[in-house]
Amino acid sequence: MEREYNLEKRLIAYACATIDLVAKLPRTRAGNYIGGQLIRSGNSPAFNYGEVQAAESRNDFIHKMRVVLKELKECRVALSIIAIKGMIESTELLNAQRKETEELISIIGKSIRTAEKNRGKEWKARGETEQGSGDGEIRE
Repeated sequence: MEREYNLEKRLIAYACATIDLVAKLPRTRAGNYIGGQLIRSGNSPAFNYGEVQAAESRNDFIHKMRVVLKELKECRVALSIIAIKGMIESTELLNAQRKETEELISIIGKSIRTAEKNRGKEWKARGETEQGSGDGEIRE
């Protein structure tokens, strides 16, 4: 299978794979609880990435990307619990989702670091710091 480089499409595919994985969880109290958490955190990155694309500033972009990253890390924990407890028989599906989670965390984390680095360059070029330019005004 050819790797998808469009991040939005990848996050949508991730959300769909999450739905498929949750459908295979047992209909127990634990399965329902973990499944509910995973449905929310596994679909959230795709929805929040839509907001990232409409960010109003570099700071807004960084903030929204951090939300995407937080949700992916929550998925990582839920998938680990599922694996440790052996909650689904399809280890192939689970392992593929865990691998994609790690790849997406890496991509989003790198994007955040790049944006933070570029934000610092912008501030430095304007003679500012994160706290402002020294005139008492906070700037983005």
